[in-house]
Amino acid sequence: MVEKKIMTSNNVFIVDGCRTPFLKHRGVPGSFTAADLAHDAGRSLFSRLSITPDQLDEVILGCVMPSPEEVNIARVVALRLGCGKKVPAWTVQRNCASGMQALDSAFMQIKHGRSNLVLAGGVEAMSHAPVMLKEKMVTLLGEWFKAKDFLSKVKLLASLRPGDLAPIFSLQKGLTDPIVGLNMGQTAENLAYRFNISRSEMDAFSLESHRRLADAIDKDYLEEIVPIYDSKGNVYLEDDGLRRETTIEKLSTLKPYFDRHFGSVTAGNSAQITDGAALLLLASEEAVKKYKLPVLGKIVDTAWAGVAPEEMGLGPVHAIVSLLKQRKIKPETIDYWEINEAFATQVLACVKALGNDDYCQEQFNMKKAFVNINSNRLNIDGGGVSIGHPVGASGARIVLHLLHVLKRTKAKRGVASLCIGGGQGGATLIERGGN
Repeated sequence: MVEKKIMTSNNVFIVDGCRTPFLKHRGVPGSFTAADLAHDAGRSLFSRLSITPDQLDEVILGCVMPSPEEVNIARVVALRLGCGKKVPAWTVQRNCASGMQALDSAFMQIKHGRSNLVLAGGVEAMSHAPVMLKEKMVTLLGEWFKAKDFLSKVKLLASLRPGDLAPIFSLQKGLTDPIVGLNMGQTAENLAYRFNISRSEMDAFSLESHRRLADAIDKDYLEEIVPIYDSKGNVYLEDDGLRRETTIEKLSTLKPYFDRHFGSVTAGNSAQITDGAALLLLASEEAVKKYKLPVLGKIVDTAWAGVAPEEMGLGPVHAIVSLLKQRKIKPETIDYWEINEAFATQVLACVKALGNDDYCQEQFNMKKAFVNINSNRLNIDGGGVSIGHPVGASGARIVLHLLHVLKRTKAKRGVASLCIGGGQGGATLIERGGN
């Protein structure tokens, strides 16, 4: 390994990265566990690199709900990839931005000279989210195993009621904010109300997301995707949540899902529940030179912000403003933007807030709007509505894809951002190529 030096101004380069196809949850556990997905992405990545997994300094992965068999999933994946017992690995969790948090953690490790080569990214197998029992049922089971005679067990069974057996879906619980008691869809409804976003706007945005993804697939723009194979020999080559046949008419027939009487947010204009992984190799300048590594781009900086949980979708607005102000970069110099599509209305609200004089004056003490984002520069190959949003992986996916957009268009600079359940936002500033 490259000898580590304690420094505070290292450039942090993204050497390469890849992701699995994002596979839509179809009501049953998918063909891959989270560790399977991350392992398959990592194996493909290292197959085209000049270094081997055991030359890494560490592995950092974001994951919100690893299975009980995959606790500290980063370590599980590192060992399966062949990193060896000496390469440490750790898992981070920042809800929807866990993959971006992993990149930020790797960025800081390299920037301050603690590491030179870090595999980072995120993974989620949402279709494998555990189904739990009610606390009363768990307590009864505990008493059952402690019972020493048959009569005691009969009494326990007699106390059981049908409702005690009702399952608790952890995915549903996890997508509900425990502080304000709103699920993520209800927070999106709040934004629609605040910014007067109509159902027709949401559906038009969603249709365009599918159209852009279809175009990107047809033109082979998603070169970061690698094929994966399940245990039955089936191959998965592309994101399978794409609905080429959808129309505004079809989208308009869907009923509101989160506020059934007065709402506008539907399954059709929300991100899909999905399984997927995205991994990137980050390196110091010294490592790039020593191993003659290619450079896809570099991370310039990352910023995090907090907002009200009931308006968590506005997190990107505050993170973006913080990021660009701390770097003293004018927003007009950003060539392309990726704002994760948790909900169509959430992205539309962020765009409206960034371009609204009153909001920017109220929140940031600005004299005018921060930036008017051109829709032709935002999520140009689709987003979470069409691709899906495996919560642990999306932050890494949008950074990786934005790098490929910059490469394809020969542009210089981009910002990737997400809203985060609980009322936060994250944003990463990247640039194409090396110095």
